[in-house]
Amino acid sequence: MFKLVLLSHLLLGSSLFAAGFKFTEDSVEIHAPADAKKVTADFKFTNTSDKVISITKYDAACSCMAVQISEGKLRYEPGESGTIRADFELGNFSGTVDKVVALWVSGDKEEAPSHKLKVKVHIPVYVSIDPKTVAWDLNGSNDSRTIDIKMEEKRRIRVLNVTCSSETFTHELKTIEEGRHYQIVIKPVKIDSPGLAIFRIETDAEISRHRNHQVFGVVRKPPVKP
Repeated sequence: MFKLVLLSHLLLGSSLFAAGFKFTEDSVEIHAPADAKKVTADFKFTNTSDKVISITKYDAACSCMAVQISEGKLRYEPGESGTIRADFELGNFSGTVDKVVALWVSGDKEEAPSHKLKVKVHIPVYVSIDPKTVAWDLNGSNDSRTIDIKMEEKRRIRVLNVTCSSETFTHELKTIEEGRHYQIVIKPVKIDSPGLAIFRIETDAEISRHRNHQVFGVVRKPPVKP
């Protein structure tokens, strides 16, 4: 039985045979089904040293990932085996996503975990959005910006509605080709103070996790030039 532990910060550094743990593989590639909500990667290992090895910490960068260790076991005698299981919640991710689980064993320094376990997930793209964020410089020009929405699947997907979280931006949804190509034209009402808006896009995609998307509008201080 696996004991679930949520993951937080990510630190890197390792090798496949470091610290006496030999992993069958330290990199897993997964092609997720279009309707998947979660994928799982298992990393099997054996203590190939002549000493007892204890796992002191395991961690990942994203709250979308959780790690489990077989039977919650952290101490391994010579010759004993175990499994690190990484569960990745797909949420609104699409395209190719890379995640890493860091593993520390007894004697590791905080900045140098013995292993890094890599998960590469390929997630079907139904709705392609570019860019995800449009930005204006504070006290600059408040000309309009355009976000492109294109459907990558053969089946047509319609954009049903776009809503905005802030009254400091205006937006207009344009249909370029029904079920194939749309645009959102966004413009800030004022440009003399910082602002942020979330634009929520609702589609009629059959698979629920591809149905809703969001993009951002930002009024910000101009980036510092080098």
